[in-house]
Amino acid sequence: MQIGDKLPEFDLIGFDDQKHSNYEYADKYALAVIFTCNSSAQSKAYSERLVKLFERYEDDNFGIIGINSNDDKQSPEDSLAMMKLAAFHFKLQKLHFMYLKDEDQSVAKRFGATLNPEVFLFNSKRELVYKGAIDDCWENEAMVTNVFLEDAIESALDGVEVDYPEETPVGTPIIWKK
Repeated sequence: MQIGDKLPEFDLIGFDDQKHSNYEYADKYALAVIFTCNSSAQSKAYSERLVKLFERYEDDNFGIIGINSNDDKQSPEDSLAMMKLAAFHFKLQKLHFMYLKDEDQSVAKRFGATLNPEVFLFNSKRELVYKGAIDDCWENEAMVTNVFLEDAIESALDGVEVDYPEETPVGTPIIWKK
């Protein structure tokens, strides 16, 4: 995906065993779609930070979706059952933070996602305004100096152009089906 592209459609099963589509988020002023998983060290490091980020901006009509596209045959930790455990651990059922399984990997392919985690942020018109990294230090939250995603969210919610629309993501490659 390129900056300015429209949000691709999706209809995926969530940790709550319900189908969820992009249309559920039509009223959000900004929407972050984050390709993530249970098995990547980087994804694990960002899990709690993403929940905090969501809680900080939820009242501003910000939406966030986690999508796990890893092949769970090669990575059992990324099965829907394990996603449910992760969602329970982070109390996602009490938030409006959905964690979805892209079983056939078609959504990751439409987005052009390659890593876990990798962010795609859309504005109120569902145009891609930011893609890439969450921040500049996945290993240690206290060492973060650039909060790329947070800055992009603020710009999107304010209806202004994102200063740095692309930052190279750091993560583990999506485990594609063989």
